[in-house]
Amino acid sequence: MMALISFVFLGLFSPGPNVILLATSGARFGFRATLPHLIGVALGCGVIAFVTGLGLGVLLTAYPSLRLALTVIAAFWILWLAWKLWNATPTAARKADRPFTFVEAVLFQWVNPKVWAVALAASAFVAELPPVTQGATLALTFSSLNLFVCLFWTYAGSLLKSLLSDPLKHRIFMRLMAVALALFSALVFL
Repeated sequence: MMALISFVFLGLFSPGPNVILLATSGARFGFRATLPHLIGVALGCGVIAFVTGLGLGVLLTAYPSLRLALTVIAAFWILWLAWKLWNATPTAARKADRPFTFVEAVLFQWVNPKVWAVALAASAFVAELPPVTQGATLALTFSSLNLFVCLFWTYAGSLLKSLLSDPLKHRIFMRLMAVALALFSALVFL
């Protein structure tokens, strides 16, 4: 169990779409405003882990065309998000901007290739368990660990909020985060 916990923690803590988006949202909108996004990510990752344990991971492995379709959709969605970050202006200038909602964050996990990759790999740690027990173990592990990961990255981003009140610093930060997200979209094909 400790090996599973260590693997999942490292897989979720390392930079990827969720970490980048939560840190960016924390920096732009603050910690409190990002909480629905944060909770949606933690719960959404647990749902992905649960269905992977139930056998969806095996299905994705057995049908490479299904996995390719998910990868292409994920890459385009992540590129679209990177484009939005690249063009983001300070929140005072665009009142229509807002953090992800809870539902948007949960749904994003379905096209987040990093979550799928970590869930598929983590399923090997519980392969000897019955499918429902696999799913429940993975879901609990992913959701609980990811809650702390999300809290950390959102809070870290929120510490930058006052720094980003300067339009030039805001643009530099947002473009760096956009480039990181765009680079990640290319990595999904590796």
